[in-house]
Amino acid sequence: MQYDDQMKNQIKRIEGQLRGILKMMEENKDCREVITQLSASRTAIDRTIGVVVSSNLVDCVRKAEENGEDTEKLVLEAVNLLVKSR
Repeated sequence: MQYDDQMKNQIKRIEGQLRGILKMMEENKDCREVITQLSASRTAIDRTIGVVVSSNLVDCVRKAEENGEDTEKLVLEAVNLLVKSR
């Protein structure tokens, strides 16, 4: 699978968020602020997982259809990946 620049940029933004959270902790910021940022980071990670899984699924289904293969197994694998990520 090819990971496009959009996916990589999402990870870089999450990385920046996590560094910011660590700085907040080092500065002993209020726990509500830290939790808010942790929650935002988790949401960003969940969205990135969805983008990666869906992009991979599209590629795999396209290739399977070109080869006359059944795509149901691919869809089930993608769903399982999403379920496991939660």
